[in-house]
Order: sequence, then C-alpha cells, then structure tokens
Amino acid sequence: MAAETLTGSRGATTVATPYGNMGGVQYANYGKYAVAANVEDGDIFELFRLPAGAVVIDGAVRGDDMDTGTETLDMDVGWAANSSDTADADGFGNLGVWTGDAVGDIKPEAYNYFPYGGILKDGPKAFTLAGGETMVQIEANAVSATFAAGDVWSYATYINPFATA
Repeated sequence: MAAETLTGSRGATTVATPYGNMGGVQYANYGKYAVAANVEDGDIFELFRLPAGAVVIDGAVRGDDMDTGTETLDMDVGWAANSSDTADADGFGNLGVWTGDAVGDIKPEAYNYFPYGGILKDGPKAFTLAGGETMVQIEANAVSATFAAGDVWSYATYINPFATA
C-alpha cells in the first residue's frame, strides 16, 4: 500500500478554529485520530488547524502504546505548508521511537507523551497572518514491529494571532 493522508474529525474544514481579536489572549486547539491499522512510512495524520498568524507557545502529543515488544514505531509532529509558511514534518518534535513505557513519577501508565520541542526550544513559532490556517499533523517514519490499535492526539496553545503591540 502507499502512504496516505488521514484526517481526524477536528482536522476537517467544518470545525471552527479558535481565535479572536483581543490582544494577548491565549487559545488552544486539539485533534485526535484512532489508528486502526499499522502505519506506513509517510502516512500523515491531520489533527487540527491553527488560525492565520498563530504564535504557538506550547503543546504536546499523547498516544497509546501502538508498538509492543521491540519497538520501532517512529512518528514526528509538525505542520503542513500553508500559502506562506513552508511545511515542517518535525517542526514541533522529532519524537524518535515511540516506546510507550511507563516512567516512574512522571508517566506511571504505559502510553506515549511528548511535549512539543523542535523549533519551540528557541522560542515561540509565529505563523504568518497572510498564510491562512495551518494544519498540525503527525507523520510516520517507521512502522510498528508489533502493531496494536490505539489513539493518538495532540494539542497546541497559541497566542491570539490578531494581537497588536
């Protein structure tokens, strides 16, 4: 099979993207996808959209343990191109292999949790106002060795794109 682009319900264009015109207001958006079959290299999961001009300040990815035994599942989080901003498949995080292992005192359950990193390690990511909405997505780089169906979801917090200094 060929890699495909799959859109979660909150990634649809019919779902409103939170924004407003009060300077400095923080917003959030999120999206989820139920992964029912093993991913293929290049599969893209479109989760949610950011409004034009959004300034992303934080976010995270969470997902079930979809690879048991010797893990090989590798997926990254980033964004699709809009009319002004270039796509960056791992702009919010090159997440490496998803182990799903519990981590004492941090993540006692077996699941995956990745705070946004990538470009955010150097400060907020501002998308251009002229670029229009931007899709936040997860892209698969390597398949699961032993696949188990599960959910993956992400959220981003961002500053109101219409704020003025």
